[in-house]
Amino acid sequence: MPKSAQHAWSSTMLPINATIQEAIQNLTASTLQIVLVVDELGKLLGTVTDGDIRRGLLRGLDLRAGIDQILFTSPLVAPPEMSREMVLHLMRANRLLQMPVVDEQQRVVGLHLWNDIIAQPERNNVMVIMAGGMGTRLRPFTDDCPKPMLPVAGKPMLEHIMERAKNEGFRHFIFAVRYLAHVIEDYFGNGAKWDVHISYLHEDTPLGTAGALSLLDPKPTEPVVVTNGDVLTDVRYGEIVDFHKYHQASATMAVRLHEWQHPFGVVQTNGVNIASFEEKPIFRTHVNAGIYVLNPDVLRLVPIGKPSDMPDIFELLRICGEQIIAYPMHEIWTDVGRPDDLQKVRNEMCGEPAK
Repeated sequence: MPKSAQHAWSSTMLPINATIQEAIQNLTASTLQIVLVVDELGKLLGTVTDGDIRRGLLRGLDLRAGIDQILFTSPLVAPPEMSREMVLHLMRANRLLQMPVVDEQQRVVGLHLWNDIIAQPERNNVMVIMAGGMGTRLRPFTDDCPKPMLPVAGKPMLEHIMERAKNEGFRHFIFAVRYLAHVIEDYFGNGAKWDVHISYLHEDTPLGTAGALSLLDPKPTEPVVVTNGDVLTDVRYGEIVDFHKYHQASATMAVRLHEWQHPFGVVQTNGVNIASFEEKPIFRTHVNAGIYVLNPDVLRLVPIGKPSDMPDIFELLRICGEQIIAYPMHEIWTDVGRPDDLQKVRNEMCGEPAK
């Protein structure tokens, strides 16, 4: 929820026995152009806008008349977990300047404002991008170029990731580097060219997909976004953070649905008897998408200076009984691990011919 809406939406609420005059005063005081009419438990009964008031006055209603006579009882509302993208779509499609947020009991818990939803608030979360791998499977492309620096549509993959996050309000980036680290540092420097701040974690030896987090100093105070430097996606990193916070998780892993069709007919047997037969079944599983959000206290589980992979950290959290959750992705996503993957994203993003 945008900060302005967080602090102001409660001032828009009036009880059902309020008058039109009180609604006008509320609209003037709040400047949010909407009145949320609620019962004694905070349940949304309807909304009143300036247009509702004017139409009521045209019908001959007095300013002392109750707002129940001008109440719009079927406003479009959003649940707290609805993504920013969906809220934006609904507000644009329905030409709404405001959209109340209600919980399962229809109690008002927030208010989306068009001007706030289209603006990207600055986020204090640090984003760590793992960019130290050797990219062995992508040789010879990576013989003299770090994998995250391989160009796609005229820019290194790492730049695409950073700019997408920047457009969502992220300003502080940390690149974990090792193999050909100078290539990355020479290109990005301190990030001033992009109006962001970039610092570096230097791995003396390979530390896996999580080990570099033990080098963070100072330790972050907000949830940390971690992504592999070879994952190109249209996902909104900020929405993963919001999802993580809403579910009060210790750690969140973005997952992607993967489908695989068995090349043969599968036979299930019970002893020598055939119990069932399925011709070339399709198996569906969720796979790790290489994007995570971690609470700061999770970093204590990362062994200092030793190799560690992110699934290891999630397993430790599970054993400790911590809340670990999956963020299901439906957006475009490619793990650029092989030459075919690199050519695929190049084709998709800039129409480069196959080589």
